[in-house]
Amino acid sequence: MAKKLESSFKNMVFVLFLVTLIASVAVGMVYELTKAPIALVKQKKELKAIKAVVPDFDNNPTLEMYSQTIGKDTVKLYPAKKNGELVGTAVKIFANNGFSGKFWIMVGFKPNGSIYNYSILEHKETPGLGSRMDIWFTEEGKSSIIGMNPQTNNIAVSKEGGDIDAITAATITSVAFLDAVKVAYKVYSKNIK
Repeated sequence: MAKKLESSFKNMVFVLFLVTLIASVAVGMVYELTKAPIALVKQKKELKAIKAVVPDFDNNPTLEMYSQTIGKDTVKLYPAKKNGELVGTAVKIFANNGFSGKFWIMVGFKPNGSIYNYSILEHKETPGLGSRMDIWFTEEGKSSIIGMNPQTNNIAVSKEGGDIDAITAATITSVAFLDAVKVAYKVYSKNIK
């Protein structure tokens, strides 16, 4: 029968050290095993969002990505080309001032600056209200931004004198979303390649 360790401060510290060492090694191994698959899934999700917001392309926009830093965050631009010609640019942008905080969107611009489409990448907005931004701004009528050019159209909610109807009961989210689209356009127009 194995001898039981004496319950002393020195032994307790030793056992605690061993337990944390083993746990740390296990966490590190799991991280290393999952790092590549997680990166691949993230890259596929990003490519899917790019495909949803720009016209059909035959290059790999993620390989031609360029970026601009705004504050602590980076705005990424993905040029989509077909037969070497630019058909659109996807801009991954964030909004810090949503009702529930920060959210990320991907906005696609045609070479003429008009909005081709957008995709919501990540948000914590209220389900059934602010979360409706994923479809609200594509619906026909005064809520759609599709085909608009932020340079020539007033992309703001109608309560602030703009051309767009806010999501019902989610004005804060609507304002944040439209502000992010306008910033995406500014970054796009400054960096168009």
